[in-house]
Amino acid sequence: MQRRRFLALSLLTPLAFAGRGWAASLAPALAPVGPDGRPHAFSFGQREFLLDGETFRVHSGEMHPARIAKEHWRHRIRMARAMGLNTVAIYVMWNHHEREPGVFDFESGNRDVAGFIRLCAEEGMWVYLRPGPYICGEWTNGGLPAYLLRDPDTRLRTRDDPRYMAAVRCYVAALAPRIVPLMAKAGGPVLMLQIENEYSMFADDIGYLDALRDIWREHGVDGPFSVSDGLKDLQRRKAYPKGSALGLDGADVPDLLKGRGFAGESPVWVGEGYPGWLTHWGEPTFASKDYEETLRHIMRAGYSFNLYVVHGGTNFGLTAGSNAEDDGSQFQPVITSYDYGAPVDERGRPTDQYARLRRVIADATRVTPPALPPAPPSATFAPVTPQPFASLWDNLPGKPVTLPSPGPNEILFGQDQGLVVYRKRFNKGRVLRLENVRDYAVVHVDGHEVGLVSRVEHPALNSKPDVALPEAFADATTRTLEVLVDTFGHINFGPRIGEHKGLIGPVSIDDMPLHEVEAWPIPLDDDWIRGLRGFADESAPTEREARPAIFFTSTLHIETPGDLYIDMTAWSKGYLWINGQLLGRYWNIGPQQRLFCPGPWLRAGDNELLVLDLHRRTPAVVSAADSLHASRSA
Repeated sequence: MQRRRFLALSLLTPLAFAGRGWAASLAPALAPVGPDGRPHAFSFGQREFLLDGETFRVHSGEMHPARIAKEHWRHRIRMARAMGLNTVAIYVMWNHHEREPGVFDFESGNRDVAGFIRLCAEEGMWVYLRPGPYICGEWTNGGLPAYLLRDPDTRLRTRDDPRYMAAVRCYVAALAPRIVPLMAKAGGPVLMLQIENEYSMFADDIGYLDALRDIWREHGVDGPFSVSDGLKDLQRRKAYPKGSALGLDGADVPDLLKGRGFAGESPVWVGEGYPGWLTHWGEPTFASKDYEETLRHIMRAGYSFNLYVVHGGTNFGLTAGSNAEDDGSQFQPVITSYDYGAPVDERGRPTDQYARLRRVIADATRVTPPALPPAPPSATFAPVTPQPFASLWDNLPGKPVTLPSPGPNEILFGQDQGLVVYRKRFNKGRVLRLENVRDYAVVHVDGHEVGLVSRVEHPALNSKPDVALPEAFADATTRTLEVLVDTFGHINFGPRIGEHKGLIGPVSIDDMPLHEVEAWPIPLDDDWIRGLRGFADESAPTEREARPAIFFTSTLHIETPGDLYIDMTAWSKGYLWINGQLLGRYWNIGPQQRLFCPGPWLRAGDNELLVLDLHRRTPAVVSAADSLHASRSA
């Protein structure tokens, strides 16, 4: 996903489809004939796509299986088809399938990429596959596995690092056998495969892109291939591998005409057109866009397109990425919702823009789209007030690791995201300095929360590295300092991709560096959550005694399972699980206050809600909602 701002759509010329004539540019696209299980030839003609030798215009909408509950896949595909689209574009997030070196999962839950592609075929939709290795997509580390960061010398997105390229080869070797039988020439729905993503926004080594294409060919995928880039970056770095379809991100018709200077006779199309936009924590409201007029001009000019996204879904668990400036400043973590202001919202419902874009497509193609599928069922529950269940401090895993000083989580612990607790005994001090916090640190002295340092710049937060220690702790009595470090997703775009997480340091009290510190890494994984030790009846803290970083639990009684939002407006910052599924992060700086829970993850009767709040000492209400936006809630 491109991170650049685009100029407003300029006045368009009817000469957009030069070489075919003005009248030809207004001709409707071919009817969206879908895959039928027979071999088909998808190829490039003179500046156009061909399907079995005939002009074919790709009318694509993007969605990501990893962001959608598997039980909802078919419905979301049907929503794209009912909008008048003929193709579904999908990212494959490498790190969603290989979290440890050589250990792949392409089968379980929403990791079944081949299963999703087969559903597209069943629903009469072609597929445009975007498997990375890098995808950006507001996904943590742009899809690259965090295990690559355990070696501080590994360089990403370059053919000059043998460790990186060996990992890429392993990934392609695992994925390609699942894709080869699904290519159009084999009777499947996959038309085309993208090489990397937005590479001109990062570097200029065309040889790297050629090497990736050759790896796919070695494993039986011989194209056609495409690339996707922003025009300004492409003009600057010129990283275009000849013979590839050139997708231009955020392009209007004049940009597409300029793209011919790179692509020659290969097709130029809108690789990503934006009917919505991403939202970060701390922004005043949810981002939105309007793509109606842009799409009308693009279709009138006869170009193919891919809507990024037709349906966004959700950054479940710890999958949301982050953005930052090239120097690492202006850190902006992405919210848990990936609603994106898309035509099909997070719950799978059509928005006002969906109807308008549907009309644009129908008018241009002169094809009446199918009827919309029935919406998935909704659910609700009576408001509940979860009660304290366990303390994070009582559940530090195993024995601590003693370190010379704090440092990167990936290198010290082999841990991607999650939490780390650092502990150090000290005699006196007035100012604690925590440098290079990535990304959020809560400071405790003798069990009392005394301050925080956040990498997110926001009026409600302390974005400076210094925490003033209370006067009561400035004497010579030995104190216990504990720093709870919380992380957001890895930066997913720009030169800071691959940046490490944790308390990078240095750390000092009154300018004296801290050494020999104890550390407990907490990955927030399933095994640790299942093993939580709750308060014994006699040890449950009173409100006065309670120490922040508490787990709260409650039972949600649901008569009939269905989709819903869980409203966390009354809470501070933390994580939410339903029936053991980590829905994601919540944070009271907004704009998101509600987390989406797919109906298939609920059951009739009692459901377990678990909350880890890093700041609250007392319970607060949790309620059900029908929408991400308060103004739209039932």
